[in-house]
Amino acid sequence: MNVGDPVPVFDRLNQDGERVTNIVVGKAVIYFYPKAFTPGCTGESCDFRDRWSRFAQAGYAIFGVSPDPVELLVRFKSEYELPFDLLSDEDHSMADAFDAWGAKKNYGKEYEGLIRSTVVVDDGVVTDVWHNVRAKGHAKRLTRDLEI
Repeated sequence: MNVGDPVPVFDRLNQDGERVTNIVVGKAVIYFYPKAFTPGCTGESCDFRDRWSRFAQAGYAIFGVSPDPVELLVRFKSEYELPFDLLSDEDHSMADAFDAWGAKKNYGKEYEGLIRSTVVVDDGVVTDVWHNVRAKGHAKRLTRDLEI
């Protein structure tokens, strides 16, 4: 995905097992995180939670996407009181389409996995893309970069 690319419409289950469709209509921040309840992913999600009202006032919906099953997402959303939908991408096809799945290296071992990424869209067009972001402080930097 590059700035200016059209974004395909996705149909994913949210934390409640409900289908979420047309998530790219209007403004949206879609952040991809590897695994619920891990320190980095929890911190990043809580940072988005703490800035959610700023995003909402600027007209942005927020969607967190991970390869976690719905059952884990419902607990994650509830425990951390996240005010936005978490989407299950167990087959990682959404992450693939957003270039958020690929080769990673950890402790000298290479493997395939989710690359922490954020994509901003406006009316079905990519306006900003960040890959390999640091979990800590990312939501704050995003509000600055989007001037909200």
